[in-house]
Amino acid sequence: MKTSYQFANLLGSVYTAGNVVFTPDGETVLSPVGNRLSIFHLGRNTSTTLPFETRKPIARVALSPTDPDLVLVADVDGRSLLADIRRRSVIASIHFKRPLRAAKFSNDGKYIAISHGPQVQVWKVPSTIGRQFNPFELHRTYTGHFDDVLSIEWSRDSNFFLTTSKDHTCRLYSRDPIVLPPDASREGSGPSTMKFRPKTFSGHRAPVISAFWSQDEREIYTVARDGACFTWRGKDLSSAGIDGGDVDSEDEAALASSAMAAGNLTHEAARIATTRWGLLKRNYFSRPDTRVTCAAFHPSSSILVAGFSDGVFGLWTMPSFDSIHTLSISSTDISSVALNATGEWLAFGAGGLGQLLVWEWQSESYILKQQGHYFDMNAIAYTADGSVAATGGDDGKVKLWNVESGFCIATFSEHSAPVTALEFSKGGAGVLFSASLDGTVRAWDLLRYRNFRTFTSPSPCQFGSLAVEPNGEVVCAGGTADSFDVFLWNVQTGKLLDVLSGHEGPVASMMFSPNGSGMLATTSWDRTFRVWEIFRRTATVEPVSLNAEGLAIAFRPDGLEVCVATLDGQLGFFDARTAKQTAVIECRRDIAGGRSVDDKISRNANAGGAAFTTLSYTADGGALLAGGNANFICLYSIAERVLLNRWQLSLDLSLDGTQDRLDSRKLTEAGAADLLDVVANEDELSVQERIDRSLPGAQSGDMAKRTTRRKARTKAIRFDPTGRSFAAATTLGLLVYSLDAPGLLAEETFDPMDLEIDLTPSAVRGALAKGDCLLALVGALRLNEVPLMRQVFDAIPIEEVPLILARLPNADKYVPSLLRLVAMQLRPNGTPILRSTSGSPHLEFNLSFLSHLLSIHGRLIQRNANRGEFATASRAVGAALNELRKSVRRMADDGVHGAMWMWDGLGRAEKKAKQAAEEQGAGQDGVDDIEMAL
Repeated sequence: MKTSYQFANLLGSVYTAGNVVFTPDGETVLSPVGNRLSIFHLGRNTSTTLPFETRKPIARVALSPTDPDLVLVADVDGRSLLADIRRRSVIASIHFKRPLRAAKFSNDGKYIAISHGPQVQVWKVPSTIGRQFNPFELHRTYTGHFDDVLSIEWSRDSNFFLTTSKDHTCRLYSRDPIVLPPDASREGSGPSTMKFRPKTFSGHRAPVISAFWSQDEREIYTVARDGACFTWRGKDLSSAGIDGGDVDSEDEAALASSAMAAGNLTHEAARIATTRWGLLKRNYFSRPDTRVTCAAFHPSSSILVAGFSDGVFGLWTMPSFDSIHTLSISSTDISSVALNATGEWLAFGAGGLGQLLVWEWQSESYILKQQGHYFDMNAIAYTADGSVAATGGDDGKVKLWNVESGFCIATFSEHSAPVTALEFSKGGAGVLFSASLDGTVRAWDLLRYRNFRTFTSPSPCQFGSLAVEPNGEVVCAGGTADSFDVFLWNVQTGKLLDVLSGHEGPVASMMFSPNGSGMLATTSWDRTFRVWEIFRRTATVEPVSLNAEGLAIAFRPDGLEVCVATLDGQLGFFDARTAKQTAVIECRRDIAGGRSVDDKISRNANAGGAAFTTLSYTADGGALLAGGNANFICLYSIAERVLLNRWQLSLDLSLDGTQDRLDSRKLTEAGAADLLDVVANEDELSVQERIDRSLPGAQSGDMAKRTTRRKARTKAIRFDPTGRSFAAATTLGLLVYSLDAPGLLAEETFDPMDLEIDLTPSAVRGALAKGDCLLALVGALRLNEVPLMRQVFDAIPIEEVPLILARLPNADKYVPSLLRLVAMQLRPNGTPILRSTSGSPHLEFNLSFLSHLLSIHGRLIQRNANRGEFATASRAVGAALNELRKSVRRMADDGVHGAMWMWDGLGRAEKKAKQAAEEQGAGQDGVDDIEMAL
């Protein structure tokens, strides 16, 4: 089997911290999610996450205005990556040694300015053509501020830029040194006044968070954290004079010309360099007990957007400062705001709740409204076709995610405690079951998106595990507190059928046999696992002893084998019918995690607590996927009992368990430096805002400050029904790994079988030209090149398909490849889910080929439906047919609505024609003529 699964997407988390950015076309939003960067395509209604990671959470994102594929991401420590979005790769990296509060590309795309504490550094943008030994080149360093710089804004010609700081001032710098004529300087003539000096804008009583240029760059707007918005207007030398004297227009033109000649500047740059700025107007947002957290400005429409700490944002027109719109969009402060190129869409990021919103202020409607789970994810489940994934979290919510688009399509919030387990009904009825610590099991109708059934136990009990019988008639849940029984309910009536007693500890996991035999396997902390036959309760169920506490259990797809994960880090394999142990795999070294910042023991001793807590078999049953309380996901071969591959969840050093060695330099007398309760921006937070009420699982909040850190671990893991990808519910979100990940397309990989020296693409095309379609088809399948297989497949005459399939040699080897090829041709979006290339337009031929293939080799496919490559290929065909059915149904509905609209329009036209004929006195003859004409 293939083990080259690569990171494909991140679901369940849309925004954490940092700034959101619009692309120059205004159709795409870039949002930092932890130490990764997510891209939301608003026009195509899709989202994807780039595969590269920073060492710590992203704090600043900057996008080039001339090259929309070039982006700079910087983490909280100042380590930055320059990446290409289209190629999904890193071009260069640099460590700025200090955290970046601001980063901005110049409008010509040649420079990038970054804040370096109280200083500002301007770097030349590296070339994207080839690799360089030292790609980043420092242009200049600018000083003058006495505290951290918070924002940078370039002028239109990229010769000047504005900076704002926590020292309550704003300053105007020139990118290059400018030499001015003596008469154009601010003070008296002399050698010391020949250079341009940075201008300082003072008067604010709080940190200045943003500064903006007006459209004509004759005004500057500064916004402070206390809600003050000042307007600064340039005073021309002709109106202000020098040293108290007046200057006429001829002198002004002469001064501007001399400045242009002396400094080799454009007219606009010379005007800014020779302008004296003065305070024109003071305005205030007038929102008491709140502070301004972010601001953005659109020069062409002169619209200023400000976000506040109470979740409210407002729009004002400048310089009149007239309020246009005010709306509350979040219950926490707005962390970031951005405007698109046209000024119609506003993007907001709220880090407290993980919200990402795109608001169209003119129509007052949401373009995008997404929010992930507030706390950790606990459960994951796939629908039968793999198009929708359901997740449940500690916030008590159940969310449905479209796997192809990456967006949340529904949220259920009826649970009042963390959701612990999720399962879809296998019968295709569109029913989702969820178990929670609130003592209920709920059934959700995915057609009407409502909770239609709630199952409870006779006495209060918290449910930690869930299983659904393959026919969808029985649902059962296991208790983790107050009761350690297994409860069974009838889905149709909602009545309690039975209570299975015997476990003496919390029921950690359970699963029904996929073959429909009615066997239910459960494992518990009492160091046993049991196999119950719920439809035949004649024999006593004997417990099977384990070496340690049972944590997870899984059935092989054929129902003949059971795998149990225990607390001692082992995977035990048992025969489902005889309960005899067949094999064991020692996995503790494979899953051994890293160190926590407060560890008092060595790494080897810390690895003693690592164990798997979730298991999932592959579709063919040949391998087992396992995850647990560590930073790794492991894939094991069942036959060889060896580790095939291992994936690391995250490289984020701000999480516990991601580094093998601790840095002794961060150990202080008070403990680890990362655990000290230090507020980085004390002047930006009030006393009430410093209180952390985010205790996981609590609804009313907690007044005590916690210093615990998140740990990288896997709560649940599942393969999708096709076997082409798997998803892991982790503390970071829902990580999706796929064989068809973007950047690793099937067309670009060479994976042949039975390769011979005479087997070449030219030989296959030669056989096709001679009319030997069978030889060409077999050769293309052996080469396994997707473009070649598609070419041969489309060239086969439809009348020869039955004969070719009947004469197919080694059917057990080539039939799975043919099934995957047909599924590839049927999918309207190509082979990988996340790609946008078109599939084959020959729909009738594809369906006819599939019909003949199933008719001729149906028994072979049915006999091996749950084994080997047949399982994944069959499920891929099923998913493609289901997607095709949805597309045809959608097209038919659109056609019906269009026909009804045309029919109604025809009726209205006929009625109007009759009325017009009657009014004009045409009589019945005229009406009849009009009816015949219609």
